[in-house]
Parts: sequence; structure tokens; C-alpha cells
Amino acid sequence: MTCVATLLAAFLSASPAFALSGDIKPEDVERAEFKPGALRRSKASPLALRLQVLLDRAHASPGAIDGVYGASTIQAVRNFQIMSGMEATGEVSPELWSRLLQAGGDAHALKSYEIAKDDVKGPFAERIPDDYVEKAKLERLSYTSAAEGLAEKFHMDEDFLRKLNAGKSFDTAGETIWVVDAGARAQGEVKRIEVDGREKVLRTYAEDGKVIAAYPATVGSNDNPSPSGTLKVRAVAERPTYTYDPDKLNFKNVKTDEKLTIAPGPNNPVGLIWIDLDKDTYGIHGTPEPADIGKESSHGCVRLTNWDAQELASMVKKGVTVEFVNVVAAR
Repeated sequence: MTCVATLLAAFLSASPAFALSGDIKPEDVERAEFKPGALRRSKASPLALRLQVLLDRAHASPGAIDGVYGASTIQAVRNFQIMSGMEATGEVSPELWSRLLQAGGDAHALKSYEIAKDDVKGPFAERIPDDYVEKAKLERLSYTSAAEGLAEKFHMDEDFLRKLNAGKSFDTAGETIWVVDAGARAQGEVKRIEVDGREKVLRTYAEDGKVIAAYPATVGSNDNPSPSGTLKVRAVAERPTYTYDPDKLNFKNVKTDEKLTIAPGPNNPVGLIWIDLDKDTYGIHGTPEPADIGKESSHGCVRLTNWDAQELASMVKKGVTVEFVNVVAAR
């Protein structure tokens, strides 16, 4: 056990009231070590949670961390294998586990966090309507709760955050909760982006051809195809407004003949980031629904979690090429 893990175990034994209810407990996560056959598809486990955290730290994002060994985590394993020069099998092996520990550190995967005043001050939205016409009436597309904001802050699925901290209040500054220790943002200058529609992943490349970071992505479908070929980044906008123009867009679930402007915020249709591409109406952006990334189709754009989109935005500039491969292409 590492020194940090030893300290965490000591803290837990000294603070029994802080132990978690639910299936995954901090001390189990810190003790989780890889053994062949230990990970089961679509099952939650302390080992799967630790794997997700290590992948996130190594900049092979598993998306919203939920402790489940699912499709996004398996794809993140493949991405880490590509980044490490290994065969991209998507399978966790002793060698891969060892490399993850070297890349992400074998320190604790969870940490205690004291909820700050800024986390709970809001303003929060009572609800976010599905209808775009109703969205356009709101002054801001805020988080609906402190828990939603905290989940995004620590790259977590909101339901998992709540389960991990059963009985805790997320609305009280000074309350102590458990969150994942996701690590620092990726660093570097992205020279090329590749969007793979079949694998539902966006990979970023440095000038030397090495992968800097990889993210699970939602791309287009037959009804709403993505662009084809190679485009370029035209601009990057933080906290963008969203404009729905019925003369350019024809979303089946939007019933209006008028142009709509939707205010900024994390629950804006494009989240907290818009990376504009040089094909009108197409971009790479965030999302108000991080748990759905890679599981549904988009309206043709490339959708990432808000935190992955923010990381990507910090590394790209105007003129970066974006290559679409294995996608249902727009005509």
C-alpha cells in the first residue's frame, strides 16, 4: 500500500461516520489491484473505478466516471494502448495495468473534498426544459443543482457521485464528500484532430504524430450525418450562446419557424465550449448530458463532455486540421 493509501485507510478507521454506504467504498478502491478476469463487462466494481481514474489521469478519457467497466472504459483502454505503442486490443493485461500505474500514479483514486461556498452559491435553474423554444426564454442555462456542478468538476456521473455519498448534503458549504482524484489537464499543442465515427472517439495529435489525449465522442447518424473528409478549426468560444436557425437546421424535435438564441451555461445545447469548424453549422462542443456521450447520435457535430471539451479547447488554435474517418458523412 502506498503512503497516501495508508493515510487514507488511517483516516477511514478514525472516522467511521465518514465511511460510505453503497457498493463501492474508498478503502476497497485503494486496495483494488488488477487480476486477470477481475473486470466484468457492464459491472460496477472498485477495480473498474480505479481503472477509470487512472485512464483519466493518463488523458485517455473514459467519459463520465461511474465505476462501471463499460464500452467507454474499454475504448479508453484501447486509446491508452495506442498512446503507449501497444496493440490496441481493449483488454486490460498486467503489462497495461503496470503502465497505467506509471502514467497515472498509484496514489489514491478518491479524495475527500470539502464543499466550498462557490459550489453552492448558484444561481441554479429549477429545471431545464427539453423544448428549444422554452430554453430560449431562460436568462442562463445553469446547473440545476450543486451536485450536478460538483459531478462535472470531478469528471463524475452525477448519479454515481450521489450514490458514493449516500446521506450527504451537496447544498451545504463545509460538508465533506468523496470525489475522484482525476489529475491535471493534458498539456501540449494539438496539430491534428481525428474523429473516428466507428469507434466514437476523438484523438488529438502532436506535431510528432503522438497522441496527446483521446476522448469518447458522440457523432452523427444516418438522419443527422457528420462532415466528411478534412476540415479546419475556425475559432474557439467559451460559454457560447447557441443559435437555432430553421433556415439552416432542421431538427425533428424543434418546432419553430423563428431563429432562436439560447443563453450560455453548462446546460446549453453545446455545453461550455464551441470549437467552430470551417463547414457552416458544424463544430466540436460540450454537452449538458455527459452520461450519454458515445451512446447516442448527434445532429452531425462532435459532442464531448464539458470537461473534455474544455481540455481540448485549451490545446487547439485556429487552423488545426480535423479529419473525419469511419463516419456517416454529410452530403
